[in-house]
Amino acid sequence: MIKILILGGTSEASALANAVAKRGIPAIFSYAGRVNTPKPQPLPTRIGGFGGVNGLVAFLAQERITHIVDATHPFAAQMSSNVLAAAAQCGVKATAFTRPAWQPVTGDQWQSVASIDEAVNALAGPPQRVLLAIGRIHLSAFADQPQHHYVLRLVDPPTSPLPLPDISAVIDRGPFTLEGDLALLKNQRIQRIVCKNAGGEGASSKLSAARRLGLPIVMIERPALPPRHEVHRIDDVFSWLSDHY
Repeated sequence: MIKILILGGTSEASALANAVAKRGIPAIFSYAGRVNTPKPQPLPTRIGGFGGVNGLVAFLAQERITHIVDATHPFAAQMSSNVLAAAAQCGVKATAFTRPAWQPVTGDQWQSVASIDEAVNALAGPPQRVLLAIGRIHLSAFADQPQHHYVLRLVDPPTSPLPLPDISAVIDRGPFTLEGDLALLKNQRIQRIVCKNAGGEGASSKLSAARRLGLPIVMIERPALPPRHEVHRIDDVFSWLSDHY
């Protein structure tokens, strides 16, 4: 019998979980545990890491998983690499349900960089009000540019001091709107944005808002991954399942 492991955390993963549940296909939804209040899913749900490739292999065997859909964030490179290694090791089929990357259009002022360190270096210069739309994990790196006031948009309120000397947090959960992001950028007097090229529609409104306001963006491009099978629509996921079952 088919049984799917959906590795989630994105809006696409949640939409897929609903589609899988409606079809009555046995599946497990997995969160990495990066937020305190993850969105409820219509499938049996686990939260937390697997303990590397070996832990994932053990989980796949224990739950008799036949197919993995990696719908994690495009920057969850370690998890995506582990999926490929574990699937190859135990003969499980795997695909990535991904968002196409954002591409600049007329009016955008992007400075594309390859890493967090390059993004930090790009902020050298006079003090500005900077929107850091990168999550919490890499915040401390920006302490190397302490002259700026950093504004964060977080899903959960911080439970410990944030690791930057001049910082404020806006608590909000996407998907976001153009009107809302225009208001955020204006109210916070943002002069520059740092974000990851996550792709998709749910977080793209800040790009349109920045374009309208003429704000520059430091765009961190996606990490390189080994070659893998990818799909971009829910229908493509089910076609892939049909082809491999």
